[in-house]
Amino acid sequence: MKKKSLLTSLVFLTVLSADSQSITGILGAFPPELVLLESEMTQKQDTVISQVRFIRGQLRGRNVVLAETGVGKVNAAITTVLMIQHFKPREIVFSGIAGGVDPALAPGDLVIGTQVSYHDFGQIDDAGMHYWATKNPFTKKDNPLKFQCDSALVSKALSVSKTLSLAKVERDNGSFVPAVKKGIIVTGDVFVSSEKTTRRLLKDLNAAATEMEGAAIAQTCYQQNIPFLIIRSLSDKADGKAKRDMDQFYDVAARNAATLVMAVIGEK
Repeated sequence: MKKKSLLTSLVFLTVLSADSQSITGILGAFPPELVLLESEMTQKQDTVISQVRFIRGQLRGRNVVLAETGVGKVNAAITTVLMIQHFKPREIVFSGIAGGVDPALAPGDLVIGTQVSYHDFGQIDDAGMHYWATKNPFTKKDNPLKFQCDSALVSKALSVSKTLSLAKVERDNGSFVPAVKKGIIVTGDVFVSSEKTTRRLLKDLNAAATEMEGAAIAQTCYQQNIPFLIIRSLSDKADGKAKRDMDQFYDVAARNAATLVMAVIGEK
């Protein structure tokens, strides 16, 4: 009887281990960025770890774990570390909004991150901003100045976006199907609403979009050897009208980012 019980326990632990390895982690900074994703999940189970809520379940036939990071780099890093430690995801995907930097993009358009970088880490002097690479505190080696999003996940996102039905964006000059393009996403602990700053981010870093969490998630995943992807839908153009535009485009931008993330996850 004891042998049978031991065998059953070993089988259970093996299944649990295999199941955990197949989990996709999904992160977002605000509740509206995650509401559609959570509503589409089945077999949901809530777990609170160190004051962070994780929802485990199924989405588009995949095992997933979903969490809200909160705003900013520190919050994003804490949640990412906890997710990796406790759920051991095989990949992490971020869904959320951002400010547009690329002048060819408008509110509602989407950016699939190819690289993610900090725009506020380094030295600032009278000559301007000098960008530094972060350093791995264990190996003492420099991290990349720009973290590469997983190429397979980027390819999936680009592929599914071509046939994906996204919500149209109502702008002052009409109704538009959002454009989807790949590009560099930059991160800092500031809400950018300055044309001067967006010009600098475009010139210095060739940025397509700016936000407040992505590079912290990217650095954490890079140092822990976890594939990752950052998907952002633009709520504004990071200019003087950013606050007003964010109020107008937030909901549709968050929904379209989540729609693209679900399509990526559902792609076998």
